[in-house]
Amino acid sequence: MNTCCSTDKMNNADLVVSILKAAGVRHGFGVPSGNVLPLMEAMRAGGLAFVLTAHEGSAAFAADVTGRVTGVPGLCIATLGPGATNLSTGVGCAWLDRSPLIAITCTLNEAQLGRRLQMWIDHQALFKPITKASLRLRSGKIVSTLAQALRLALSEPQGPVHLDLPEDVALAQATEALAQATEAQAHATESPAPATETMRTMPERIPLPPAPETSIARAGVLLRAARRPVAVIGASAMRLQDPQALRAFVERHQIPFATTLMAKGMIDEDHPLSLGCIERALRKKQRALIHSADLVVGLGYDTIEVEYEAWAGKLPVLHVGIECADVDASVRVAHEVVGDLDDALARLAALPAAGNDWPAQAARQHRDAFQKALRPAAAGFFPHQAIDVVRKVLPREGVLAFDVGAHTHQIGSQWTVHTPRSFLITNGWSSMGFGIPAALAAKLARPDLPVVCVLGDGCFQMSCGEVSVARREGLAIPFVVLDDRWLSLIRIKQAQRGLPCCGTELSPCDVLVPPAHYFGVPAFGVDSAAALERALRQAFASDGPTIIEARVDPAQYAQTVYD
Repeated sequence: MNTCCSTDKMNNADLVVSILKAAGVRHGFGVPSGNVLPLMEAMRAGGLAFVLTAHEGSAAFAADVTGRVTGVPGLCIATLGPGATNLSTGVGCAWLDRSPLIAITCTLNEAQLGRRLQMWIDHQALFKPITKASLRLRSGKIVSTLAQALRLALSEPQGPVHLDLPEDVALAQATEALAQATEAQAHATESPAPATETMRTMPERIPLPPAPETSIARAGVLLRAARRPVAVIGASAMRLQDPQALRAFVERHQIPFATTLMAKGMIDEDHPLSLGCIERALRKKQRALIHSADLVVGLGYDTIEVEYEAWAGKLPVLHVGIECADVDASVRVAHEVVGDLDDALARLAALPAAGNDWPAQAARQHRDAFQKALRPAAAGFFPHQAIDVVRKVLPREGVLAFDVGAHTHQIGSQWTVHTPRSFLITNGWSSMGFGIPAALAAKLARPDLPVVCVLGDGCFQMSCGEVSVARREGLAIPFVVLDDRWLSLIRIKQAQRGLPCCGTELSPCDVLVPPAHYFGVPAFGVDSAAALERALRQAFASDGPTIIEARVDPAQYAQTVYD
């Protein structure tokens, strides 16, 4: 049977799977129930892997990261009611961090929807505020709805789309041909394609309109007038088709550049113009350098990570992005270049070079001093030492996934990233529990790359069940847990406000060694940089996951995380 064009003996669940698989989706993350079984069976029969997670929120985090790493919408699946509400935590991450994602909830039969029945809630009302669309899958409209969902997920700004799949619709015989999906997408993108073409062409990037030429020209005037411009690369740049456009721009105009947390690595941070990350550890040192400039150039800057007014001061801002900047009235927006970011950067890089007065070694000297300050000298084993060990052992092209907490600030400022999309964190949604599922997704999407996960002990307690996924899937991921016995970021905030420590101690008694394993994943304890390096090298050489609990002293966080 030619499944590209025929639906003989195919039900709607099979049709959904065939469309998603042909669009490039290779894994679906989720937790099953009876209502999910028709879709799960279609996935099994159709060769689309179902990856069982311990929690639906983790399934959505993993789908988010799959979308980031591959450029194809990630897929997550849950049952109705509590499954859907659990899933919504990770879907919200894709919404604020702008990752392409398809979230499918498998629900009651159509005639039962809206009644007061076990587990049922209004999924459209739940997902509407955190998705680009929430759509019901209906017999006879499966192809058009999937085409719409994929198109929306991949259109800028990218994001999640929710699909509700009633069980009787999933089981009903399909009445549509797969070729219709290509036709629907071609019509939607105004790029006609032959009806016989396979669905693999379906999830194409739909570029935004280019910025007007007058807008590019005005930006050129501002660049030439500035004597000490500084560029700050933001999260929208993560979705560039050609990340080299960023490098071409800063090199053409010799502009020192910093990045937000999520945009680290879009240009190799060893670059002589690199200043490092803003608004993480030792943020005041970065602000001081920026405030010595006379123009801020936001490149793909998304205020979801940190608003301009938090750090730009009274400097004029040239904003180059996919949409107008969301700013407070105090921000001096000198000009905005709004449109397709790849196109805008290419045209700005083609302008005559704008000279400036920055000394040749200014960026490197600043970065060296910044990095030294992030590593206070003291006896003991501190988070910054553990982070340096992981960076030393992980190959340059390797992927780091990490979680949310005090260590996020330290890693953000301290870690040197060399390649795009190899530094996985949430900084829009900023949810604990992101790190482990992010690492799982990265390794499944790119099994050729080494992947490591670093997280705090609070995050590990929240999501440790997900290490069983790595064991089942045979993923050789080291999970490095920075064990400091506290929710250290909140403890620091309590101290800053003159509040007593309350509700932030994770382990009231010292546990000197971890258990032998967590869910069958071997665990080891280390208390020095040398021991961590040995354990980490052994973990990378193994054929499965490893947990390394690094007992660190959090005292120096107070000096670096909030200076």
